[in-house]
Amino acid sequence: MMWHMRHLQKEDNATIAAIIRAVLTEFKANKPGTVYFDPTTDDLYSLFCRDQAEYFVVEFGGKLAGGAGIYPTEGLPNGCCEIVKLYLLPEARGKGIGKELIEQCFEAARKSGFKQVYLETLPELKMAVNLYEHCGFRYLSAPLGNSGHFGCDLWMIKDL
Repeated sequence: MMWHMRHLQKEDNATIAAIIRAVLTEFKANKPGTVYFDPTTDDLYSLFCRDQAEYFVVEFGGKLAGGAGIYPTEGLPNGCCEIVKLYLLPEARGKGIGKELIEQCFEAARKSGFKQVYLETLPELKMAVNLYEHCGFRYLSAPLGNSGHFGCDLWMIKDL
């Protein structure tokens, strides 16, 4: 089945928020301190309308199936951005789409002058954690920056 990647549009807000919450619920990771309860989840378009931030969505089988982005999270070291909100519906997994989203985020980060990408995740999201490892992320012993997602307890970084 064909898929297509593009930038987030304002009319995608409700659908992408529903996807994020559905995936977190699926993996029993819909807990306080995660993006599930983050008020910005309902208006990602506005959140990503700033310098050095980009969000990409994937259309799969004619409908929105997920996305991922980069964000210059406050408090990160100079030259570092965060890969954020990588979520895919079940039907879009296992097809290389997640890896392509990450590669697109790496490219966007490089174009914005970043030298490192950071992420926060949860052990419940095992498929994603495996993907991050496969893409060259290494574990950190503590969080970086001020994402506000205190419910995440795995932190990873990659040099670009």
